[in-house]
Amino acid sequence: MNPEFWQNRWQEKRIGFNQSEVNSLLIKYWSALNFPAISRVFVPLCGKSIDMVWLSAQGFDVVGVELVESAVQAFFAEQNIQPTIYQHAENTEIKCYQGELGDSEAKRTITLWVADIFALTSTDIGSIDAVYDKAALIALPADMRTQYSEQICLLSGTAPQLVITLHYDQSKKDGPPFSVSGEQVQQYYGNRYQITELAREPATIGSAPDLTVSEQVWLLSE
Repeated sequence: MNPEFWQNRWQEKRIGFNQSEVNSLLIKYWSALNFPAISRVFVPLCGKSIDMVWLSAQGFDVVGVELVESAVQAFFAEQNIQPTIYQHAENTEIKCYQGELGDSEAKRTITLWVADIFALTSTDIGSIDAVYDKAALIALPADMRTQYSEQICLLSGTAPQLVITLHYDQSKKDGPPFSVSGEQVQQYYGNRYQITELAREPATIGSAPDLTVSEQVWLLSE
C-alpha cells in the first residue's frame, strides 16, 4: 500500500474510517491502562481523529503521526487551534504541527507529525507513556504489520497499548480496514507484551453492511 492510496482517500473525502464521535470503546476501556493524567499518549496513523480531543480532555498530552498533511491541517482547523509548524531538522519531507487544547488552567499539548511513521525515531517522538491504536494496525496489509508493530515498540519504548481491531472473513471483503485475528495480535506483539482481550462486540463496516464483523479491544501490558 503506497502513500498515494491514502493521499487519494483524503483528497476524495473517502474517509469513512474517520468518526464524528469519540470511540465508545476508548471511553469504556481507556482506564484499563491505569495511567495518571499528564502522561503522553501516542496515536499512530491518527488522521484528524476526535479521539485525540477526548484524550486531551482527560489530561493527557497527545503525540500523533499522520502521512497526509491535509488531515493534520483539518484537525487543527476543526478544533480552532492555530498550530506552530516546525520543519524536521534533518528531513525536509517531515513537518511537526503543535498546538494546545483546553482552558487556560488546563492546557494540554497536541503534537502531530506529518510523516511516514517508518521515517521517525524515538528521539523525534519523545517519551511516551501509552499508545492508542484505533485504526492503525487494521489499516495496514498483512505484509506491513510486523514491521509496523516493531516500529511502534521502538518509537514508544514498548509502552502499554490499547489496541482496537476488527475481525471478519477477509475473503469476503478487501481491506482496509483489514481483518486482524487474536492470533495475529499475538504474533505481532506476543514476544514483548502480555496481551489481554478486554472486549469483543458486534460491529459493522460501512462499505460492507451485511458482513459479520466483531470489534475487539486488546490491552498490551508489560
